[in-house]
Amino acid sequence: MPSQNVALSLHAPRARSERVIARVLQACGWLSVLTTAGIVAVLLFEALGFFREVSVIDFLTDTEWTPLFADKHFGIWPLLSGTLLTTIIAIAVALPLGLLAAIYLSEFARPRVAGVLKPVLEMLAGVPTVVYGYFALTLVTPALQRFVPGLSGFNALSPGIVMGIMILPIIASLSEDAITAVPASLREGAYALGGTKLGAVFRVVLPSASSGIIAAVILGVSRAIGETMIVAIAAGQQPRLTADPRVPLETMTAYIVQVSLGDTPTGTLEYRTIFAVGLSLFVMTLLLNAVSHRMRARILKGGAL
Repeated sequence: MPSQNVALSLHAPRARSERVIARVLQACGWLSVLTTAGIVAVLLFEALGFFREVSVIDFLTDTEWTPLFADKHFGIWPLLSGTLLTTIIAIAVALPLGLLAAIYLSEFARPRVAGVLKPVLEMLAGVPTVVYGYFALTLVTPALQRFVPGLSGFNALSPGIVMGIMILPIIASLSEDAITAVPASLREGAYALGGTKLGAVFRVVLPSASSGIIAAVILGVSRAIGETMIVAIAAGQQPRLTADPRVPLETMTAYIVQVSLGDTPTGTLEYRTIFAVGLSLFVMTLLLNAVSHRMRARILKGGAL
């Protein structure tokens, strides 16, 4: 009996501490939920004020965006096309380079080399985006103008390439983790069937790690869509509906920066446009996350994409 009483007395403080920790973790979870709900509420409240004066049909069908001009147009497509164009360029740069870097680090590099290269690669994620923006404007654009005819001083190509460099560590690091998590037995089975090292990597390892790689790509796309300073500095502020990466354009985030500088009076229709654009960005990233979860679930279940 005395020993049982001692055990109970020791167990009681531990149980209380575990309950406190559980409550703290629960509070953190609810804090994140409430923060997201607050952001959505602010966006919806201000965006509804915008859509009371501007038709949703005009917002989705008009091909001009000039809310700060005398002849006002509120079509989101010029900003959306600029955002998608720079994002496509960024992914075209980051995906092959990041995936090849992940394959090398996980399958071919010696442990000592990988231990040096991976931290150096991840340091790119710590560079301030404003530095990337001026790097694109003052170094990458002049270099590209020597090889790309008709490239303007402000364009989509240069910030797109630099954004690809910026999101390269995200894709490389997460893809490398996914590849490393593939069981060694799958590689050994491929070798036992006469497969080569490259054959095992591209026909066995990469398909097995595809869910993690897709998640890395979706995260990189979301990061590129939400990037602000690079495009605000190097892409220009001329909203236009174009697929030409050589000309100046404006992205959704760059427009939000432009209006947020303080020249537009608070509460006006022009001011509320940033919340309509912000809500559009939120919906885009939400759809991307939903697509990534659906694709990952199908892959994990062995279904077709």
